[in-house]
Amino acid sequence: MSARLTVLPSGLAVVTDHMPELGTAAVGVAFGAGARSEGENEHGLAHLLEHMAFKGTARRSARAIAEEIEQVGGDLNAATGVEQTSYSARVMEADTPLALDILADIVVEPAFDPEELKREQNVIVQEIGAVDDTPDDLVFDWLQEAAYPGQALGRSILGTAETVGALGPHALRSFRDRGYRTRAGVVVAVGAVEHDRVVEEAARRFAALADGDGPTPERAAYVGGDRREKRDHEQIHVALAFEGRPFDAPDAYAAQVFANLVGGGMSSRLFQEVREERGLAYSVHAFHWGYVDTGLFGAYAGTSPEDAADILPVMIDVLLEAAEDADGREVERAKAQMKAGLLMSLEQPSSRADHHARHQLAFGRPLDVGEIVAKIDAVTVESARAAGRAMLASAPTLAAIGPIRKLTSPERLADRLGARASAA
Repeated sequence: MSARLTVLPSGLAVVTDHMPELGTAAVGVAFGAGARSEGENEHGLAHLLEHMAFKGTARRSARAIAEEIEQVGGDLNAATGVEQTSYSARVMEADTPLALDILADIVVEPAFDPEELKREQNVIVQEIGAVDDTPDDLVFDWLQEAAYPGQALGRSILGTAETVGALGPHALRSFRDRGYRTRAGVVVAVGAVEHDRVVEEAARRFAALADGDGPTPERAAYVGGDRREKRDHEQIHVALAFEGRPFDAPDAYAAQVFANLVGGGMSSRLFQEVREERGLAYSVHAFHWGYVDTGLFGAYAGTSPEDAADILPVMIDVLLEAAEDADGREVERAKAQMKAGLLMSLEQPSSRADHHARHQLAFGRPLDVGEIVAKIDAVTVESARAAGRAMLASAPTLAAIGPIRKLTSPERLADRLGARASAA
């Protein structure tokens, strides 16, 4: 990659990556302020702010924002994460200045019109309802809540109907003022872009962005726990997790390799044992999410009520056995999957822009693909096993939704983990 970084005098970072074969540009601005930056009475505020940014500014109505970008064939998007919020546009090369102007306008001067706010609060309440009706999504919100109870990191990004409905323009301005600041932000442009021109445009258009650092989240405390609810569904959705590794931990890549080999594809242990050998689930996979000071590692499966008694013992056995006897072939296959996935994603300018923005906010610089590949290649069989053992030694977290009557109880779950760990 050919990423270039300039830090403006204000502290705002500008990262570009020229892709000469393209005639389009992926442009964005991101800030190190997400759902985890919310206070106790601000649940859902970061996501509400992301929605309201598109609902009019001092210079543009909500309709004008949509019409201006679509008049040139472009599109706008945004995403609220646990630790970051991003706004993006995809346009033709000549329209990069327009994209930067609109992005600057919506994050620097949003109007927060009360009538627009009422309408958007109703839209988000409908979005919350849609997630509640989607158990394979909802189970991960519950998992996070059980793992980090009473903490911002454990609250859902969307908020609740009650908390979102209680948020007003003052709360939006307060969060924007403390979160959307120069040293907590990055402007990124990938594709048919020229670095110096993007730097010049960013300096001019984001000149009114508040100076200073962004919020520092309270340190997370992984606890672990159990949340399950009986619902009249066809399947039981089960997510089992343990404390993972922070994204900058020395063994972060080893943890990701372990997650991939145990549940990252059709050749993985979970897929082969749970689906192919036993037929216990159609969908089964493992995951590892790294945050600034903690992480979450685990596995998900959707199973029938008839197989509920078997699914967790089998998943536990697979995870613990992999931490003891994963072999070189599995580790190399997992590493190949990670490298191929990385390189394939970077062929898309929007994915590359997101890649650069995330790394700039996390590490203070865009990471070169060669550096990432080298870190993946450095993972050994023993380091992958060791990362697995370390994660599995933490307290378990379980979330389950559906006809759960036969699902392994919390006490038996703990006994199974302890017995298997002692035997290993």
